Amino acid sequence: MDTCKLLYNTERVKLFIPEYGRNVQKMVDYIKTIEDRQKRNEQARAVIKVMEILNPAVHLQEDFEHKLWDHLFIISGFDLDVDAPYPMPAPESLNEHPLPVPIQKTQIKAAHYGRNIENMLELIASHEEGEVKLAMMQTLAGYMKQQYLIWNKDTVSDETIYKDMEQLSGGRLVVPDVLKEVKIEVSRGHSRQGNNNQGKKNGNFKQKNNQKNRNKQHK
Repeated sequence: MDTCKLLYNTERVKLFIPEYGRNVQKMVDYIKTIEDRQKRNEQARAVIKVMEILNPAVHLQEDFEHKLWDHLFIISGFDLDVDAPYPMPAPESLNEHPLPVPIQKTQIKAAHYGRNIENMLELIASHEEGEVKLAMMQTLAGYMKQQYLIWNKDTVSDETIYKDMEQLSGGRLVVPDVLKEVKIEVSRGHSRQGNNNQGKKNGNFKQKNNQKNRNKQHK
């Protein structure tokens, strides 16, 4: 009696685009064997419809139909003679590397503030003098204090924040005395989690002590 041999994917021909599966690969291989050109074109368009169903996310891309035809040619190994609405892509295009993502390589001066704050300081320093610039500095000072409290200490003086603003801007930003006289306010919505937990602990401790005192009085 003949035994049934299992076929493993590792023993099969490698798929050019695995996302579409082996059945689509077989369909494309069959299209290449059709001699009648009109029938071959019809079958190619039918396979495009199947690929569109199997890959609905392609609709999110611009000119998705062009992308599907490119995938069809890639699956065929660039060996499919059909009347396509788009030209066959060059095989060399598969080996093209994506463009590098532009990344700022300059070192961050103060890690606890981050690069965004440095960029904002640069923007404010280049702004013309006036009430708008003063308001921008005051708002940024509050945000810097918030970041400082998150990553460093439980308390920080306003003088330290203003000094950091001037140093991080490379001396281009000078905090006026009128701003130094105003206390830096930190938004409550961005309060430190650790401080909230500590407040809850203190509240629970006071509640327990009050309960103990009431029990003593009843005794």
